[in-house]
Formats: sequence, structure tokens, C-alpha cells
Amino acid sequence: MTVIHSFLPVLGAAPSKLILGSMPGKRSLQDNQYYAHPRNAFWPIIYTLLDGNKIHGKNSRACVDKNYTERLAKLKKANIALWDVLQACNRASSLDSDIVESTVVVNNFAALLAKHKTIKHIYFNGAKAEQLYKRHVLPTLGEQEKCLPMTRLPSTSPAHAAMRFEDKMKIWEIIR
Repeated sequence: MTVIHSFLPVLGAAPSKLILGSMPGKRSLQDNQYYAHPRNAFWPIIYTLLDGNKIHGKNSRACVDKNYTERLAKLKKANIALWDVLQACNRASSLDSDIVESTVVVNNFAALLAKHKTIKHIYFNGAKAEQLYKRHVLPTLGEQEKCLPMTRLPSTSPAHAAMRFEDKMKIWEIIR
């Protein structure tokens, strides 16, 4: 099993919201893009929230067909930052459950939050991101950073197929 590494954060000039995943999946790592798997609901949800358009079925891929740079610009314009809790770990598959806990290396959130004091809320894309953050990051932060509101959202991963897109969408609306 090899060590895998996450990406640099996506940050605009004054991000107010930070969305955290756990670690990019194999397809994302291969394509060097956040949420690159064609069945991941992240980009359809973001486009629906930010554009106010309802996206269903095969139309949900229209936003993913847009240039990746354009998708990142859309996040930045909406003052949404994007990153992963983990900087590195060992994981055999794309599943969060396969992350080898003893190999976890977290990203430097103390530095990120000190530099970007405009971040006022942290959102987790799934339970594993929240669990990793609370276990490995929160104890390392100062009191002010520990007090930032945090909200777990349902995972946009295709592995979380028990929840329909529309149901995920309703919960994700909180970031609007």
C-alpha cells in the first residue's frame, strides 16, 4: 500500500465557508481534481446551490463537463474554500473506511485559519471528514479556531448511495 497525498486548498480572497472532505478518491487523484468521479454529487450540488437551478438525472453532469478551473472559480466567487482534512495517508481503495488510521497526516489548519480569519463556518463532506477533524485537528487549534461552527453534511460520494440526490441537496442548502 502506497502513501497518497491530497491537494492544495482552493481559496479565494476572502473565504467565509470551508468545505472539508477526508482524502481524494482514486479518480480525483488520477485527474488531479477535487471530486472528479463522474457519479460524485459534489459539483451538481454546488452548481444547484450557487445558480439556483434544479439539476436532475443526466442533466446533473452538465456542470461537471465545465472546465475544472471554471468550477473552482465559481467556489471562490461564492467565498467557499475547499480542502481535505488529511494531507497524507495509506488507503487501498477510495473508501474512507480503508484509511489506515496509523498513517494519517493532517493538513495544517492552524496556519490556514490564522491566515484566513474570514472563515466563519466549517462544513464536512461526510462523517469521516468530521471524525478525522475532531480527532486529529481540533485538539491542535487555538480557542478561537475551536469555536468555529461546524456542520456535517451527507457525503457526496457515490459510495453513499443510500441517500437520494434530492435528499442530500436539501441538507446541503445550509451552505447557501
